[in-house]
Amino acid sequence: MDTAIATHPNRQTAHGDWEAHKEQVVNHMLAGGGQPGVAAPAQLQGKTGLEIMQAMLSGELPYPHIAETLDFALIEVAHGKAVFQGTPQLKHYNPMGTAHGGWFATLLDSALGCAVQTTLPAGTGYTTAELSVNIVRAAHAHTGPLRAIGQVIHSGRQLATAEARIVGADGKLYAHASTTCLVFAAKTL
Repeated sequence: MDTAIATHPNRQTAHGDWEAHKEQVVNHMLAGGGQPGVAAPAQLQGKTGLEIMQAMLSGELPYPHIAETLDFALIEVAHGKAVFQGTPQLKHYNPMGTAHGGWFATLLDSALGCAVQTTLPAGTGYTTAELSVNIVRAAHAHTGPLRAIGQVIHSGRQLATAEARIVGADGKLYAHASTTCLVFAAKTL
């Protein structure tokens, strides 16, 4: 993440910068053939976790349907890191008129899991075993874009741990989370 954007003094400019960046990434993915779906095992064979995530960003592999359902997108990956961006919408509200905790949890779980994925060798998979979420600030449609930034703490042969934060373009913290993931040999069909 560009920290200059995260702490930009002009909130509207920072929001616009983030939206433009997301649009550029999504357009690149769509131009590469990206669409929602589930990758076939043959498409994943021989690829490291980072290569899988990069292939998703390039449009070579499908992205998950949940990204359309909850209006968020993967915008950046690196070894041990994954960044998602989304803006809560009215359809994501709880009865109190703010983004539902499930929206935060899904965005955080995506960043955490994909950060872990980037550290895995070819032929290895993972699943979330534990997810702990702390929401510290409400979000609404007018909050603007939020980014979930996941970072791996440890990635071993059987367990991986990671932490993530959801921040606004102004640098404000909205939520943070941690996860423990089980790592295993991926099944081939």
